[in-house]
Amino acid sequence: MLRSSQPLTGPNRKRCREDEALLGTILDEGERGFIIDTRSAQAAKQARMTGGGTEPKSSYSQWRRLHRPMERGRPLQESFIKLVEACNDPSLSMDRWLGRLESSRWLSHVKAALSTACLAAQCVDREESNVLVHGAEGTDTTLLVTALAQVILDPSCRTLAGFQGLLEREWIEAGHPFHLRCARSASSHARLKQEAPLFLLFLDCVWQLSRQFPFSLEFGEHLLLTLFDNAYASAYGTFLCNSEKERSLCKVKESTHSLWAWLNQPEEKHKFLNPLYSHNALVIWPSVEPQSIQLWQGLFLRWIRPSQHLDEAWEEIQRLVKEN
Repeated sequence: MLRSSQPLTGPNRKRCREDEALLGTILDEGERGFIIDTRSAQAAKQARMTGGGTEPKSSYSQWRRLHRPMERGRPLQESFIKLVEACNDPSLSMDRWLGRLESSRWLSHVKAALSTACLAAQCVDREESNVLVHGAEGTDTTLLVTALAQVILDPSCRTLAGFQGLLEREWIEAGHPFHLRCARSASSHARLKQEAPLFLLFLDCVWQLSRQFPFSLEFGEHLLLTLFDNAYASAYGTFLCNSEKERSLCKVKESTHSLWAWLNQPEEKHKFLNPLYSHNALVIWPSVEPQSIQLWQGLFLRWIRPSQHLDEAWEEIQRLVKEN
């Protein structure tokens, strides 16, 4: 599985022989690969006017291009804001609550992300093909899809250590602009142009996987909530800046502490583990039917409902597992 930004073909459909040769070396003679573009065909076409574009069939004859449009930027942020506003309004009747939940379209974004990740995973696992995933810049929906696909495919990415490595590799080192995307929150009156909850959408999708496969992930919901909190406001430097270059210039590693070092301490680590975990070497294929996608109540409703009983139940499960 590969990831990249869009090819810079431009309005004149320029060719890049180096890109063509690079992708050509990945496939043997007669093999076919898949390119998953997370933009619509129309958006990819329009990108040519500003220097971008997509791979022309004539130059990438061994690759089949598939468009799977996924929202990013302002539409995704507005969806997040609508959902948070609905969740924080206790006066809603059942009909109005369901209507506002649907109109936010957040669960549709979750479904789209999981569906595209499943497509990438199927290309690798069932078609035994190479797959290249890209959107525009390759730092948003591209990372969302490749990271989710690896959780689906690779049991090592479903361990606590493996998941941390996945986040470091697929989000932090790959250049997801955390500072721009997580500058404020859904409750802020500011509407920053480049803000978008892509990382939150990824965490939500992982939560959906943990709910559908409760024994297959070594970590629990508490880890996902902690990652969400630290992406937006943190005492650690792990999610600071927009790229490795910025972190190097700001000397983040020298002047801040790592979130991973903190949560891997024995006295903290056990809080994030799933006591029901059992190693599953198989690929986990999530259901993306509407009935299977649920609202992540532990995050979106945690400020308006007490979690005491859920916390006590979780502690009791941990106790019983230790005794047995």
